[in-house]
Amino acid sequence: MKYSVLDLAPVPEGSDARQAIANTVDLARHAEDWGYHRYWLAEHHNMPGIASAATSVLIGHVANATKA
Repeated sequence: MKYSVLDLAPVPEGSDARQAIANTVDLARHAEDWGYHRYWLAEHHNMPGIASAATSVLIGHVANATKA
């Protein structure tokens, strides 16, 4: 069975979008190492606490930081 990860890129309380993006990259790298089949990024606009409003930019950032 193939498993995937769905990431909202949440901004932890007391943190900022930069840290949320760093957390997303870290999770994507781990998911890749753990053998997950796909890494999905959810797109949500105008939601405080979510750093994935510009998914095309975030996808490029994650893709640049991973191998697959």
